[in-house]
Amino acid sequence: MVVPFMTIYMTRQMHVSIGKAALVMSLFGAGSVVGALLGGKITDRIGFYSVQLFTLIGGGIMFIVLGQMKSYTAICITSFILSMVNEAFRPANTVAIAHYSKEENRTRSYSLNRLAINLGWAVGGTLGGFVADFDYELLFWVDGITNIGAGILLYTVLSPTKNEATKQTIEKNSSPSASVYNDHLYLFFVVLQILFAICFFQLFTILPVFFESQWHLSKPFIGFTMALNGLIIAVVEMVLVYKLEGRRPHLYYITVGVFLVGLSYVMLNVVSLNVYFLAIASSVVVTIGEMLSMPFMNSFWIRRTTNANRGQYAGLYTLAWSMAQVVGPVSSGLVAEHYGYNILWWGTGGICLVLSINYWLLKRFSTRNNK
Repeated sequence: MVVPFMTIYMTRQMHVSIGKAALVMSLFGAGSVVGALLGGKITDRIGFYSVQLFTLIGGGIMFIVLGQMKSYTAICITSFILSMVNEAFRPANTVAIAHYSKEENRTRSYSLNRLAINLGWAVGGTLGGFVADFDYELLFWVDGITNIGAGILLYTVLSPTKNEATKQTIEKNSSPSASVYNDHLYLFFVVLQILFAICFFQLFTILPVFFESQWHLSKPFIGFTMALNGLIIAVVEMVLVYKLEGRRPHLYYITVGVFLVGLSYVMLNVVSLNVYFLAIASSVVVTIGEMLSMPFMNSFWIRRTTNANRGQYAGLYTLAWSMAQVVGPVSSGLVAEHYGYNILWWGTGGICLVLSINYWLLKRFSTRNNK
């Protein structure tokens, strides 16, 4: 709830400039990068359950603390710490899903998690708007209490002392070759992920601005196109993944999905069509690309791991998305400002095309090496 309204909170409630508010959001991004790496490393040391429990409760406390900070410096420091603790949850959660699932249903397990995240984002964002309109400080309390509540639920239902399925044997990584940094194919995959995530995040950052400023679409219609993405995922993704899982290599679906994401941006330059139709069509195409690529991305790298190094892999994967959140909006905004939206959409589509080719080459190389 807090993060989507943080910039508005800083400018309207704390009365700081938009530049200072943007710095706070950058610190959120920087904290998430550090948290992703630390979370992955600690997960391999103490296990996914303990990291999830600590980050949920610790993050909840930090949300409440952030709401009490009244000086700009204190808000900056607290935002960084909060983001670091919060983001450390993600690698542990990813490893937990791999632990609880089986090889034959792992991709569907990640799809189910994505469904939960999309529903949580939709509900949280909607409720957060009402809460923020009533009292900004209450927003931090509600977000903090829900985090702590999730931690209590985790302890109640999935504590190793109460649930046999949670018990985990911590393996020490005795082989230097098992380090994630020696898996050069995976490191290349992470680079591709960073570039893809930068392209994908424009869906939620630059695209709404483009719809309003260039196509003059109404805010309710823009909201509808954004909601359409989550609605299609909620209704279709689990069924789609169930039908596709195991039929072809994961990188095949990733290749097709990334290509479709790029195509959705190129479609925005087809100005001869009705802009309302184009907005909806582009949203549908990018959603199909997202559903084909993202669940299988998780499954691809999980197959390269062992119980001893899975946290490291999860940390780097989370890091890729965190870095894209830091770099993506700024770089895309600068391109749009100085060269125009047409160049931005052609460039984004071109990058996705190059990425899809590289994912295809990665598929051929990994097949030859039985990975």
